[in-house]
Amino acid sequence: VTRRALRKRYDDLAASAGFALPAERSAGRLRTAEQQQVEILRALSRDTDLIVMDEPSASLGGPDVERLHEIIHSLARSGKTILLVSHFLREVLQLADRVTILRDGQLVRTTSASEETEDSLIQGMLGRPLGAAFPERPQVAAEAPVALSVRDVHAPGVLGVSFDLRAGEILGVAGLIGAGRTELARAIFGADRRTAGTVELAESGALGGGGPGASLRRGLAMLPESRKEQGLVFGRSVIENVSLSSLRGVSRGGVVNRRAERAAAGRVLDGWALKGDTDAPVASLSGGNQQKVLFARMLMCSPRVLIADEPTRGVDVGAKRAIYDLLVSLAGRGVGVLLISSEIEEILGLAHRVLVMRAGGVVTELGQDEMSESAILAAAFAEREVAA
Repeated sequence: VTRRALRKRYDDLAASAGFALPAERSAGRLRTAEQQQVEILRALSRDTDLIVMDEPSASLGGPDVERLHEIIHSLARSGKTILLVSHFLREVLQLADRVTILRDGQLVRTTSASEETEDSLIQGMLGRPLGAAFPERPQVAAEAPVALSVRDVHAPGVLGVSFDLRAGEILGVAGLIGAGRTELARAIFGADRRTAGTVELAESGALGGGGPGASLRRGLAMLPESRKEQGLVFGRSVIENVSLSSLRGVSRGGVVNRRAERAAAGRVLDGWALKGDTDAPVASLSGGNQQKVLFARMLMCSPRVLIADEPTRGVDVGAKRAIYDLLVSLAGRGVGVLLISSEIEEILGLAHRVLVMRAGGVVTELGQDEMSESAILAAAFAEREVAA
């Protein structure tokens, strides 16, 4: 391999796509969104006549999504054929000439995109209308106690973040790729080491350096950004994945009681409408059903605070609504929810407040009456002024 020629080819390709990636860094050390950009660049480098894109924008933020859409339009104008698989219905209607709907592995219909709407696509995918996109947010009592207190937390990618999360509140965290949202979640949960600052849970006090296991035992659970790399054990069954964070409750003398494990996991999974064999490896499930398994594991821990990092990434509209209902239900039962999402619409539809991050810090906090797509994006692009 001629390294100089390879690097020039890469630089030209990355420049044409508008992606600013650290060229020499190992792909395994990249953020999930950056790995998605690498996948896109690799597909473009083949210069083929047909490109299949499976959820290409699932991990990307607003500006990168817009750039991807420009690339797709440019490829189509140059005569390339794009087969786009996406759960983002607005994206499908903006990009596609024709739309094919599948349900339970069978063809529903293929029509011109101009003949479809978001509602008609949802009805075709589910076989029924979905109803309102977001459930009604529960009211947060004025006297609700603070469930999670974060003070001046510093960690890799996080610079002095402070906030309070009240019991029964859904607090959104927004920002562009690289703003530090996932890094903040991992630092709070104990997955990454905090270099300064404190994290306190109501009734449990300060969380020290015990890592994720200690956080779970104290009532803090986290749904990670990537279920594949950070969430699920793909070679193990659904039941084993659900019980993985709660083995002490279904074990005696260090030996798992399989009957107790199955019963406990079954109670948590009840009502999720999981499609798949619970004894089969979780790898055999669809993305939406895998995400349900991950949520079930967190619920089995009975958390008082839940950090949900991109909870609906790569799932269909039906699974999205089930996840929205669950988050609102948890808040209604007094659980504090820290919701991290690249979908501003999701933040606006679910959160009571939103923290906007940039360059590792919080640049502003917006109340429910102040929240809008333009306000969030303006703060995300603004120069950093850490909120008090």
